[in-house]
Amino acid sequence: MADQGLSANVLARRSGVNRQVIANVLKGTVWADTLTVIDLEGALGVMLWPDHVQWRIPAVGEAPEGYNDEAEGASPTGSSAPGSAG
Repeated sequence: MADQGLSANVLARRSGVNRQVIANVLKGTVWADTLTVIDLEGALGVMLWPDHVQWRIPAVGEAPEGYNDEAEGASPTGSSAPGSAG
């Protein structure tokens, strides 16, 4: 915004994102959801989330790269809830 000399009001009109949402994101009181980031990127013409277009999307049933079920405490039945009937 600063590089382009845009106010929150102008960015809101260009992006369709509510001005208060933009202000809250800038203050760090909320995180922007994916669709908000996409709208803001389109209005600004810059990527706000680094290299997200290069991420490899796992196939159905494939764990994301670096994901470890054991780190999550999953049992062999797939349930990690204590006392759950697997």
